[in-house]
This record gives sequence, C-alpha cells and structure tokens, in this order.
Amino acid sequence: MSTVEAAREFTRFYTNKIGVLRGGLHGSRHPLPEARVLWELGHAGGSIEVAGLRVSLEMDAGQLSRLLTRLDDDGLVVRERSAHDARRQVLKLTAEGRRAFAKLDRGSADQWAALLDPLTEGDRARLIGAMDAVRDVLDDERAAATAAEVVLRDPEPGDLGWIVARHGALYAAEFGWGLGFEALCAQVVADYARAAHAGEPGHRAWIATAGGAPAGCVLCVRGDEPDDAKLRLLLVEPWARGLGVGGALIDAVIAYARANGDRRVVLWTNAPLTGARRLYDRRGFQLIAEEPHADWGIPMTGQVLGLDL
Repeated sequence: MSTVEAAREFTRFYTNKIGVLRGGLHGSRHPLPEARVLWELGHAGGSIEVAGLRVSLEMDAGQLSRLLTRLDDDGLVVRERSAHDARRQVLKLTAEGRRAFAKLDRGSADQWAALLDPLTEGDRARLIGAMDAVRDVLDDERAAATAAEVVLRDPEPGDLGWIVARHGALYAAEFGWGLGFEALCAQVVADYARAAHAGEPGHRAWIATAGGAPAGCVLCVRGDEPDDAKLRLLLVEPWARGLGVGGALIDAVIAYARANGDRRVVLWTNAPLTGARRLYDRRGFQLIAEEPHADWGIPMTGQVLGLDL
C-alpha cells in the first residue's frame, strides 16, 4: 500500500470511528461545521470576532457567512459590531447557544470516554502519542514550537534497544553500513548496560527528546587509558538536525567526564560523518590517529579524536 493510500484509508477509518459523517455530532443535531463554530465560541468565553473565527477554522468567508446565518436563524448566536472597531463583527452565543455548546462539549467527552475506557493504559498512551505525532508532523507552527524543546534524559526501559535499532536503520540508509555495524552497536550497548547495571563508575547514557519524541542519543563509557572517558554512539535523527541536539549531547558527555575527574574525552568516528566531525571540531577535539578500514564492507577512514579537559 502506498503512503497516500495508507493516509486515505486512515482518514476513512477515523472519520467513521468518531462519527463525523453522521447527521449530528456527538449526539446533537449539529453537523461538524456548526459544532466547530459552537465549540470555538464556547471555549472563547462565548464571544469572538468573526474575522478571527474564520482564520482559526480556515474557512471560506462565504461559507462561514452562510453557516452563521443558519445559527443566527436558530437563535444560537447573534452578530454585533465591535465596540473597538465598527468595521468588525463580534459573534456571541445566546443563552440557547450556550446550552447547545454545553451539550456538544459533554457529548464529546462522553464519546471519547467510551472509546478510551476499554483500552489498557499502555494502549491509551500509544494512541495519545500517535495523535501528538500526527499534529507535530502536519502542524508547522506546533512542530517548530515543540521541536525547539530539546531535553536530555536518562534512558528508560526499551531505550537501549532503540539506540541499536536506530543506529542500524539510519546508518544503513545513509551510508550503506550493514549488519557488522549494527552488531558493533549492539555490543557497545550491551557492554554499557552490564557496566551500568553493576554500578561501575564513569558510565552514563542520555536520550535527547525534541517535542517529546526521541531525537538522539549518546553514551559515555570508560576509555582504554586511565582517566579517559569515551564518547560512544552519538546519533541525531534526521528530522532533528539543526535543533542543537548533537551539540547538547556532546556537551553532556564533556561535562560528565569533567565532573568525574577524567583528564580526556576520546571517541572513534569515521570520515563520512562530516556533520558530527564539525561538532567535535567546534569543541576543540583534536585528531589523535586515523587508519583506513573496511569493517562493514565499505572502505573508509576511521579517526580517533581527543579533547583534553
């Protein structure tokens, strides 16, 4: 199934599920357009400028005018001139309109309660998370606002598996690195998990989120030399690049190593990773050694970088 067909199929399923095509929404006598106007008015305190309503609904002026005429004829709204600008109209709910809004609001809450009640707590979380993801992807203003909220947190159950999975999928797609690279990532994560579980000092991991979604990760483990911290498995999701995620993760490792009393942070990278290399260079990492290899079937140059603390 193509992406377009999948989106269309979901739309048909969702509109049927919440009853958008029924004569009245949420058990009322009002179809969706009328219900949306009443909802916007009710949540605006019962009064809103017509121009502002048209913008929030993204509705054609003629269509909105006809809709408001029907609501006016039904005694649910009245239109008045604005006290601040006579060129503008203000729409207000009547007493009957307030009762209609209250019925709609209650009906919506009851309908969603009926849909959610049979679900487990985990399925509810999945559903709300998926709804948030749809809005984040399709709402440009929301995406810009939420993406800016970059937060670093400790790994939660399942996150270590996510680190391996995303490294395997992302680096295969972008550079053609295959199972050998994914196996290396799995080994690094397993070694970290064993050490962290045993309480060995100098081991820490961070998951970066942007707008609540996993956007990147990094590990800090012990280096090969005494008092060396090693930065491992830095990753930034493509959609989160440019938000400062990579820099925040690197800075977290540096700060942790410095607080731990380490004398140096070292890392191993490869020449194709130019974006990450720029982040390291800006923080003063220096090239210690480099050597060609073809560990994953593709010739490249491995590089060891270090930062004195």
